[in-house]
Amino acid sequence: MNTLIKTCAALLTLLSNVALAQIPETSRQLIVVTTPDWNSIQGTAQRYERHGQGFQKVGEPFAIVVGKNGMAWGTGLTTPTPDQQPLKHEGDGKAPAGIFKLGGAFGYAPTADTRLPYAASTATRECVDDSQSSHYNTLVDSSAVNKDWTSSERMLRKDQLYRQGIFVEHNTPALANGGSCIFLHIWRSVSSGTLGCTAMDPVNIQALFAWLDPRENPLLVQLPAAQYDLYRERWKLPSR
Repeated sequence: MNTLIKTCAALLTLLSNVALAQIPETSRQLIVVTTPDWNSIQGTAQRYERHGQGFQKVGEPFAIVVGKNGMAWGTGLTTPTPDQQPLKHEGDGKAPAGIFKLGGAFGYAPTADTRLPYAASTATRECVDDSQSSHYNTLVDSSAVNKDWTSSERMLRKDQLYRQGIFVEHNTPALANGGSCIFLHIWRSVSSGTLGCTAMDPVNIQALFAWLDPRENPLLVQLPAAQYDLYRERWKLPSR
C-alpha cells in the first residue's frame, strides 16, 4: 500500500510540474513528433494547423529519427524538475521531450525558399556546445566573436545533414549542461539516430521550410506516445 501511495504521489507531482504547459492560442502551426517509448530512435511527425479552437492535420505523417539514445525531458515551454526522469543533459545522445519554439532556418545555400529567418552556413559558422562558454547553445560566426569555447558543431559540413535545418529553442536562454544545438535537419538514414536532434528525409525538411511561418508562432511538440496521451488534454494538444 505504501508503495502504491508513493507511486500515486510521484505521478501527481509530475503532472503538477507540467500542468501549466499549454499550446498558446496564438500558436497556429504545430509539428508533433512521437516515438513508441523513451528509448526509441524512430518515430513519426505530423503537421497541424489551428482552425478555430482545434487543430487539423496537414498532409500525411512522415518518418523521423531522434537521439541515438531516445528522448529525455527538455526545457522549452515545458520546464522539467530534477525529479522528472529521464532528464536531458549535454552529451546524452537524447532528443528533448516537451514543447519548444522554433528559431531560424539555416543551410548551405545562400538563400532559401522559406519565411523563417534564414542564415547561410559558412566555414566559420558554429553552434557552441561547450557549456562553460558565454556563447553556449548559440549559433555564432567564430571570426566575429571572442572564442571562449573548446567544442562546437560546424554548421558547414562535408556531408548533407545540415544542408537544410531549423534551430529548436531548447534550453534557451541556456543553462550550463542543459543540452545544446538541437535542430530539425536531414537524416543520415531511417535507422541512424542523432546526437540529440530530430532528423528526417530531405523532402520533409524542405516541406517544413516552405510551410512554417513565424507569424503563426509555430511550435514543436516531442513526446513518447504514452506521455503524449497523458498530457494531451492538459496541454491542449490535438488528437494523434
